[in-house]
Amino acid sequence: MSGLQRFALALVIIGAVNWGLIGFFQFDLVAAIFGGQDAVLARIVYGLVGLSGLYCLTLLFKPSEELSREGHTEHNRV
Repeated sequence: MSGLQRFALALVIIGAVNWGLIGFFQFDLVAAIFGGQDAVLARIVYGLVGLSGLYCLTLLFKPSEELSREGHTEHNRV
């Protein structure tokens, strides 16, 4: 998995945790950290999470042989 893929996946996980907090506790962590939903920084984070989700769609359609080969290659480097 490339660095960009890992970064995108991390942002998608942050977005998922934020949506979980909104769904279960009506608490928007991103808005709380960055000064509300309308704050520029919060909107940038929301936008990056959205773009990362779209980018992670490429992982969904990546052939499984390619994913296992990448993981095997990275495992051998360690």
